[in-house]
Amino acid sequence: MSRFGGIRVVVVGGAGGIGGRIAERFAEEGADVLVLDLLRGADPALGGASSAGPGRGIRHCDLVDAVSVEAAFAVALAELGGIDVLVNSAGILARGSLLDLAPERWDLVMDINARGTLFAMQHAARAMIDQGAGGTIVNIASMAAKAGGGDEGAYAASKAAVVGLTRAAALEWGEHLIRVNALLPGYVLTDMGKDTRTDEDVATWSKKSPLGRLGTPDDVAGFALFLASVDGEYLTGQSFNVTGGMIMH
Repeated sequence: MSRFGGIRVVVVGGAGGIGGRIAERFAEEGADVLVLDLLRGADPALGGASSAGPGRGIRHCDLVDAVSVEAAFAVALAELGGIDVLVNSAGILARGSLLDLAPERWDLVMDINARGTLFAMQHAARAMIDQGAGGTIVNIASMAAKAGGGDEGAYAASKAAVVGLTRAAALEWGEHLIRVNALLPGYVLTDMGKDTRTDEDVATWSKKSPLGRLGTPDDVAGFALFLASVDGEYLTGQSFNVTGGMIMH
């Protein structure tokens, strides 16, 4: 399929998990995709190419470091020739009581999940404005932004910030034909969490959905591609629950 033939896509946090599947799906449908992700031991100058799969390249990007983000987007613009779609999928989870949450742990979660998302949005939006043809930004938040989440207070707060950024950016950049939306996944079965989840965990979480199952990366990826397609042209500033009915508001 070539639904996205000629479309230039940057996926931040696309080396694996939900972001990885989104990058794969765009590539499968004809897009020119570049993944920006944290590569341990990478050359800060981002020299050399490495592969993230068919139709995808991957370059180093440390969301905690504003200079690294700026350099990564400079490389993306040079290699792709512009940006039509940005997907922000990077994030970390910090578990534990808010009463015991250390300041440095709070800062790290907010720096990556919220501040890093803002930096990526800024660089992509500037490119889209310069191009003069608009574009699409899809931010991957979490149902924790609405539901809180007992021992995930910092994570929930950071993802609520992403929802707020999505709305603010949609209002500010709409005049440039830039659409900004957020996806709020529920429990999604990714390889990243397979070492810590049990069959009992999966069964318990599945009962939270009226559909009786957990989400898959494809469930989220399909919606992300819809938002970036012509079928999603009149959607902006929205936060869509991709939770199998676990959240209905």
